Amino acid sequence: MLPPETITAIADELAAAERNRTTVPLLTARYPDMVVEDSYAVQNEWRRRAIAAGRRPVGRKIGLTSKVMQAATGIDEPDYGAIFADMVFENGSVIEHARFSNVRIEVELAFVLAAPLEGPDTTVFDVLRATEYVVPALEILSSRLELQGRTIVDTISDNAAMGGMVYGGNPVKPGDVDLRWISALLYRQETIEESGVAAAVLNHPAMGVAWLANKLAQHGDRLEAGEIVLAGSFTRPMWVHPGDTVLADFKELGTISCRFV
Repeated sequence: MLPPETITAIADELAAAERNRTTVPLLTARYPDMVVEDSYAVQNEWRRRAIAAGRRPVGRKIGLTSKVMQAATGIDEPDYGAIFADMVFENGSVIEHARFSNVRIEVELAFVLAAPLEGPDTTVFDVLRATEYVVPALEILSSRLELQGRTIVDTISDNAAMGGMVYGGNPVKPGDVDLRWISALLYRQETIEESGVAAAVLNHPAMGVAWLANKLAQHGDRLEAGEIVLAGSFTRPMWVHPGDTVLADFKELGTISCRFV
């Protein structure tokens, strides 16, 4: 484990990069002995300071849960990050592109919890019982670290590249639809760029939420009632640029759109 002062220095550096909308060199290139638990310590310190500064936590995101995302990033295990209220956008929002760095979009499902989930033995059935509803979502990726050569250590430290999320469409009870077969088409302008089905997330998107509850238990934490959980992407990340309009069509679950300016 890295010494506490190094953890604090890295958290400071990443917080400054977020404020200044810049990127910094890879951590693994500068701290070759850094391990996954160091990364979560950095993320936890960054999250603690954000809360102390008045930002309101509203949930968590899970990343790298599908084979397509693992292949796209070269990282072969899931991770998680924090979601704050100022990261959440409603359907149809106009979003400032320059607020983020290395901006990409992913297609996901968001689970809204009606009851807490606490590991270490959370199952998919526990997740379904605890979920009030599932709603279509887009995740906005924002990397404050260089992209080339990233490892899981870099990504976790950078709050799992969480920038923001857009939610919309039709909320559904988890028992009212086969979550594995929810599919989506992702458009930029009028051109379809990506498509996918939710089973790509660990064979069932609720499995991602179960993984998260069990991982949080290792860090002395749990998911609370009312929290939003982004369950992981089932498409590859799509780059977006100023002026782009993004739309995801979830068929019966409706559409989500946003525009970057």
